[in-house]
Amino acid sequence: MDLQQELNKTGGFKNLELLAKQVVEGFIAGMHKSPFHGFSAEFAEHKIYNQGESTKHIDWKLYAKTDKLFTKRYDEETNLRCHLIIDNSSSMHYPEMKTFSLDHLNKIAFSALASASLMHILKKQRDAVGMSIYSDAYEYYAPEKGSERHHQMLLGELSKTVVSRPLNKQTDTYTYLHQIAEKLHRRSLIFFFTDMFQTSADDTKLFEALRHLKHKKHEVVLFHVFDKEKELAFDFENTPKRFVDVETGAHINLYPETMKDAYEKAVGSYFDDLRLKCGQYQIKYVEADITKDFDKILTTYMVERGKFK
Repeated sequence: MDLQQELNKTGGFKNLELLAKQVVEGFIAGMHKSPFHGFSAEFAEHKIYNQGESTKHIDWKLYAKTDKLFTKRYDEETNLRCHLIIDNSSSMHYPEMKTFSLDHLNKIAFSALASASLMHILKKQRDAVGMSIYSDAYEYYAPEKGSERHHQMLLGELSKTVVSRPLNKQTDTYTYLHQIAEKLHRRSLIFFFTDMFQTSADDTKLFEALRHLKHKKHEVVLFHVFDKEKELAFDFENTPKRFVDVETGAHINLYPETMKDAYEKAVGSYFDDLRLKCGQYQIKYVEADITKDFDKILTTYMVERGKFK
């Protein structure tokens, strides 16, 4: 069964674990075509089979998909502590969705499925994972653990977050990033999913909070989640439309063509500045267009894991 069939069968994100597993398995199957296939030795429970080794632990199912031999690795050591941070403000629920399609995920659904896919890898590697969800309040916090019960609890929270319909929930990122920084007492690899649309225009405070995480010796990867076609290119049919700020309720009526150039220039400049500041503060910036697949997220994980010492 493919991913879209599973979404149709469950009516949405009820079986997030199975969806995440299929995302990861699809990624593994394509790795032999990727320049990043060398990271396979670090991935999940597998390492490349070397001639002369025992064939007892060869993963024949993976061989059937990749035409390459991998052996299962049974490493009881917890190698990594990872914390997922998810922005759950109203803007992350754009576009509004009555049913979920993998070709048309909104930002929160994309972030949840990407997070669950990362968790699936972390679980297989017996790594510890925690999670924070915030909007205009600190909605959820779980410390880093590696148990099956903990894993299921996080998946349940992600599923609830996707199907919620937060109204006029604003973004108070810098406040809660500071709080998260104080909660994380051991060095971790942090994956932060946000659209970077802040209710407050004070970007200085936001980057002070991100620097707080860096000061605590955490490695920070910012997945900038947005709809590139609509939220950057402002590609709308040129008929009279009302554009509503879902976080404040403010609105404006206009023909899209009258604002397209100015909008794209202003937002493009803002996004470019974000990339620049992330580079200055040694924060890994990753563009995550919700109309694309998840390979960029998983590839980034593998690269950052390889660098995390």
